[in-house]
Amino acid sequence: MPLVRLRAPLSELAGGHRELELDGSTVAEVLRALEQEHPGTKGWILDERGQIREHVNVFVNRDYGREETAVGAEDRLHVIPAISGG
Repeated sequence: MPLVRLRAPLSELAGGHRELELDGSTVAEVLRALEQEHPGTKGWILDERGQIREHVNVFVNRDYGREETAVGAEDRLHVIPAISGG
């Protein structure tokens, strides 16, 4: 199963988990599985249309991923929220 790596604050919304193995064959399927397993993440990564939010980047291994990007059992998804400050 693909491994999803989360950074704070998303890991906190997933019960403190920084890494999760989740089923799915595309980025969108894996992220929906994350929302089902950890409802606190719902709406933070995917919007109401199922699209990755503008302020979130998803990488599959080292490549930029989108909703339709295919993933395999050995792939690593890195979910990186935007950092802001002033």
